[in-house]
Amino acid sequence: MSWIEAVILGILQGLTEYLPVSSSGHLAIGSALFGIEGEENLTFTIVVHVATVLSTLVILWKEIDWIFRGLFKFQMNEETKYVLNIIVSMIPVGIIGLFFKDYVEKIFGSGLLIVGIMLLLTATLLIFSYYAKPRSKEKISMRDAFIIGLAQACAVMPGLSRSGSTIATGLLLGNKKETLAQFSFLMVIPPILGEALLSGMEIVKDASAANAEMSIGALIAGFLAAFISGCMACKWMINIVKKGKLVYFGIYCAIAGAITIAVSLLN
Repeated sequence: MSWIEAVILGILQGLTEYLPVSSSGHLAIGSALFGIEGEENLTFTIVVHVATVLSTLVILWKEIDWIFRGLFKFQMNEETKYVLNIIVSMIPVGIIGLFFKDYVEKIFGSGLLIVGIMLLLTATLLIFSYYAKPRSKEKISMRDAFIIGLAQACAVMPGLSRSGSTIATGLLLGNKKETLAQFSFLMVIPPILGEALLSGMEIVKDASAANAEMSIGALIAGFLAAFISGCMACKWMINIVKKGKLVYFGIYCAIAGAITIAVSLLN
């Protein structure tokens, strides 16, 4: 992978991690276009995912600081309840990661057809949540956190947007737009870091294969591109959710999904 390819894929990851269009799907499409696969692709994917987590920490630092200040009071306050909701939301994706990791990795290597189908599913979720008008709730309950976590677990499928699935599910449950984007972005931090740690340990075990094709310069370029674009996309997405303009991303996902399916069937 050249540094130019790394920058392009890094920007793609940074933007699509927060925008409801599936970062994994777009990264799979980009990797296929550049002919990147195997250990090289896995190493790069881990690096750019960590970069987008760091961009979340930067953009939402005030909220994170609020959570930790309240958490270390060791009381059952709003901050502690918020952390408990995040923990509850992690249960489904944790089960997937521990018991179905190999199966998920096989799906990622199954080609672009599944990506196209999942993009169409993302489009359906976004469009449906735009027109649905459930009764609004003041706070995200533990029950809703678990259901949103189920949506996040389903989004391990390449092409099914994590942010799109979690935010759309939260909207369908009647949660406020203002709190959903923040919760959606914060709940993904522990799973991504956990996944990066586990995958990183696997790469270290076979360091020669991972480093043979991947230069440090390309990794750094991809990391910086993903971090900078991730910061921009995170702020942008929070404003988009507040304004309720997710339907436009649904239309984009429908078009991208249809094109991806057509290309995969023709090849």
